[in-house]
Amino acid sequence: MVIKVFLASSSGSTAIKKKQQDVLGFLEALKVDYAPLDIACSEDNRMWMRENVPVEKKPTNGIPLPPQIFNEESYCGDYETFFDAKEDNAVYAFLGLPPPPGSKEAKEAYLLENGPVENGTIVNGTDDAEDEENLEAEEENIDDDTLVMSFSYPSVPVSPLPFLPWFPPIQHNLNHFSPGFLPSSITLTISPLVSSHPA
Repeated sequence: MVIKVFLASSSGSTAIKKKQQDVLGFLEALKVDYAPLDIACSEDNRMWMRENVPVEKKPTNGIPLPPQIFNEESYCGDYETFFDAKEDNAVYAFLGLPPPPGSKEAKEAYLLENGPVENGTIVNGTDDAEDEENLEAEEENIDDDTLVMSFSYPSVPVSPLPFLPWFPPIQHNLNHFSPGFLPSSITLTISPLVSSHPA
């Protein structure tokens, strides 16, 4: 998908020039591929832009001013709607593009799709009974010689985890937690030590 930005290279209006520079600079900062199309030098570009801006988005005189932004053939908006999307951290949605992983917009989209976050854990709408069933199913798959401990504590910043060296080899997964913070609960699975020396 190519974002088309219609501009006027020889505009006498400093306001239009600033708006065009703002749009192009922001797209470059986001590393979004775009094609600048000059309406001052190309009658075809000017006519295409005028014909494809929706009627309800045209000003009272009927001639839309640059910059006008399109995603291929689909109209995205003018500078004012672009600015509003920028202020709302919704530029990718405005452009009709998927947000890159790790961006604020991607996180917001993920939360809308999967539910809110509580104590560093995404709440996906499962109830406690379902969580207990999942825990019981996991416990059935553990050997009798394996000890499972589960405990809760408030989320506080710590570094490093002070209790881990006291245990034998521990199977744990802290990939989903923020660095320097502990979750409000954690389950540790401790397997028995297997000695390589004969008794």
